[in-house]
Amino acid sequence: MRAQLLTGLALTALALFAVPAVLADGTLAMLAPAAALGLPAVGVSVLTGRAGLPTLGQGAPFAVGAYATALLARAGLTTGPAQLVAAALAGALFALATGPVVVRARGATALMITLALGELVATAAGRWTSVTGGTDGLAGIPPVQLWWGGSPLTDDTALYRYLVVVTALALGVTVLVLGSPLGLLLAGSRDHEERMRAAGHRVGGHLLAAYIGAGALAGLGGALLVTEQSYVSPADVGFGTSSLVLLAAVLGGIGSPLGALAGTVLVVVVRDQLAAHWPGHGPLLLGALFVAAVYLLPDGITSIRLRRP
Repeated sequence: MRAQLLTGLALTALALFAVPAVLADGTLAMLAPAAALGLPAVGVSVLTGRAGLPTLGQGAPFAVGAYATALLARAGLTTGPAQLVAAALAGALFALATGPVVVRARGATALMITLALGELVATAAGRWTSVTGGTDGLAGIPPVQLWWGGSPLTDDTALYRYLVVVTALALGVTVLVLGSPLGLLLAGSRDHEERMRAAGHRVGGHLLAAYIGAGALAGLGGALLVTEQSYVSPADVGFGTSSLVLLAAVLGGIGSPLGALAGTVLVVVVRDQLAAHWPGHGPLLLGALFVAAVYLLPDGITSIRLRRP
């Protein structure tokens, strides 16, 4: 099963990599934000679907990764790999600091704790003007470079392909981890927590590892957001972001990392394309999308199967 997922992921990544040859730059600009939001959505699918730990606060490590990337870039560190490592580390460290509180809770309590953490980070981003720029955000962020001394990625096609490669690699690592003993332990903790504890497994440690991994994914997504739009503000990292990635994970099929990415693309299309033709009704369209998905595809996009003749 893991080999099939990795093969499907590789084929999907190759198809997306070739997209610029047949689509206009406007379509690339539409798909690029899906890479940034897709990684925290993958983290939500891991936490909620695989570990049984619901979260509504992935906007917090997303914000930490985004601002870390923006500050490093403004300080002169514009190399892509270095920014990605720093953003993932920042998101993971935030999760490590807040994880002990989160993993002790379950259900609605965990949901509310993560929501509070997300709002605290968004509020801090809006008020810590000397570091984050406050509500004005951080602008003028220089473009990313693939390597030290390389040319900046200013071309839309090159930037898009960079986002695709980073997202595919992060998703591939996630699939491998979920297919490892840790992934099986997470599923066991979700379904039979008391039995796992009785068998001597450290359920809290497994959940904390998943939470830290999801934080690293969200931090990477924050780095991609800054790379894609060369700007970050509290409006990019607040409750709206946390709710969008949760919606994307549910639409894709909770517990499916690849489905979370597919759900993110659908959410971005509705938010940025359909809502543009009906100004002021973006939340209404997203709400209608969620209701339709719950009734028509209760198990998410990944539940769709082609019928064999």
